[in-house]
Amino acid sequence: MTAETAQLVISRVFDAPRELVYRAFTDPDHLAAWWGPVGNSLPRDEIEFDVRPGGYQRWTEVNAADPGLRVRIHVDLTDVADGELLAGVMHVGGRLQDGIEPFETRLRLEFHDQADGRTRLVIRQWLPDHLANPSEEGWRQAFTKLDATLTDVQARS
Repeated sequence: MTAETAQLVISRVFDAPRELVYRAFTDPDHLAAWWGPVGNSLPRDEIEFDVRPGGYQRWTEVNAADPGLRVRIHVDLTDVADGELLAGVMHVGGRLQDGIEPFETRLRLEFHDQADGRTRLVIRQWLPDHLANPSEEGWRQAFTKLDATLTDVQARS
């Protein structure tokens, strides 16, 4: 991972308050409800968080079509501002899709208030060029699941 590595930037507005969108990334039960591409899941007993500067987030993503495909993700958190920022280095390993080797990426998530109780999420991710498109597609699919989860949580409140 070098400074020359391509940077993926995604900006997305969610129809939910900032505190709830932030919790979707920092509460294991919330993350388990939406993380990963469509069809993938996170076993709740394989999620462990210590959300603080110097802390970590660890989880395993399981592919529904091939349960042997188990992506292990470990994020070393460097910067955390409650409700506003998560940043660190994400280590991706385990049994990955064909053609993808274990890798690490710097990751920065910023949470911003928008009008009408909405939230703008800005993701910056430093990736090798060949992983930028698959990563962007993974985020897009995950956001479809996150939208549904946020709607469900708000409906129950």
